[in-house]
Amino acid sequence: MPTEMRRPFQVMAKPIGPRCNLDCTYCYYLEKERLYEGTKRFDMSETVLETYIRDYIDSQASLPEPEIWFNWQGGEPTILGLSYFRQIVELQKRYQPSGKTIRNAMQTNGTLITDEWARFLKQEDFLVGISIDGSEEINDQYRVDRAGRPSFKAVMVGLEHLKAHGVSFNVLTVVHRDNAQKPLEVYRFLRDIGAEYIQFIPIVERSADGKTLAAAPQIDEDGVEYHVTPWSVLPRTYGTFLSTIFDEWVSKDVGKIFVQFFDLQLGLWMGAPASLCWFAETCGQGLAVEHNGDLYACDHYVYPEYRLGNITETFIAELANSEQQISFGEDKRDSLPRQCRECDVRFACNGGCPKHRFLTTADGEPGLNYYCRSIKHFAKHAGPTLEIMRSLVQSGRPASDIMTLNSKAKGGSPHMASRVRTPGRNDPCPCGSGKKYKACCGKL
Repeated sequence: MPTEMRRPFQVMAKPIGPRCNLDCTYCYYLEKERLYEGTKRFDMSETVLETYIRDYIDSQASLPEPEIWFNWQGGEPTILGLSYFRQIVELQKRYQPSGKTIRNAMQTNGTLITDEWARFLKQEDFLVGISIDGSEEINDQYRVDRAGRPSFKAVMVGLEHLKAHGVSFNVLTVVHRDNAQKPLEVYRFLRDIGAEYIQFIPIVERSADGKTLAAAPQIDEDGVEYHVTPWSVLPRTYGTFLSTIFDEWVSKDVGKIFVQFFDLQLGLWMGAPASLCWFAETCGQGLAVEHNGDLYACDHYVYPEYRLGNITETFIAELANSEQQISFGEDKRDSLPRQCRECDVRFACNGGCPKHRFLTTADGEPGLNYYCRSIKHFAKHAGPTLEIMRSLVQSGRPASDIMTLNSKAKGGSPHMASRVRTPGRNDPCPCGSGKKYKACCGKL
């Protein structure tokens, strides 16, 4: 039976479980087949599918938001075929409440997207996330099929089908040890293929079980050792990767290219709540449902101890609002080590994702996030520019005006925008009002 909503939540649905036509070296989800040993078919049954769609819609119907979003991932969801997704849309229309719009997002490697697929996705207004790590040489280093064959050309064919039919898409790029050393090459490639919305997902792995450290330590440019896999991006390198792309973005592309991390950071610098669980104070509102209806605390915590129950046995909202799940989400805040609690840029990350908190602090306390150095590096580098962008927005001007200000400040020369300093109290306000900073945006 439906339960009273205590807080909103979203679900990442895995209708084909961990099955995929690719065998990416760094993929953490293929191992989930071990959770269901003996299972030969991972497609979500009609019973589970209908239960999920019906009950999830019911759980969201009372919320003020006009749209109800379904997120389909895998594995590779297009393996299920077009007829399966037509069935999904039919079920959604059957249970669609009055006054609500049903929206769908699908994350795919793009290799199976045909012209017919693209027509369907456009007709049903799907938002499609395409996974690609950069140019052909960069992408095919790790993104290969089970026979070791490259995937780039097939991805680009699929992307062209989406573009030809005007399907809304964004790009998800995994940042690993190698492409992290080529930030501008990666960013410019994504921009050149027409990606207007970009997500960078850094990869770090210790081992398949999340406990046993990799045998050989990896050493970053400062000589610090990390016991992670050879493809894991190192913290300092990831910070440099973000900062280098930020300089290019803030000089040319603000308002034209939307990089999730930069948009999110600007919001945090303005005091807004985090729109992504990684950087929120608490979490637990982004769950994952497996092919058989098992509901887990998070996509990164699909382990037996984080299984909340099965949606065919217990209403999904009851599981999502259980004490177990609420405690899971609040532990993100409550388990922060003192070094994080006292950090001057805590607002920019809130300790990051708990899955990545496997380092120790300077005083030996456990729970420091692997990407701590990355965020601190970026905050120090981009902070002055983000402060000016905040002032622009708060004074009613678009954040994209930073590009004009930077050009004027540097006499039109192509210097990095992040080198624009925060104005002094008696300096002219960068918003162009003609007033001193202390009497204009500085007051905000």
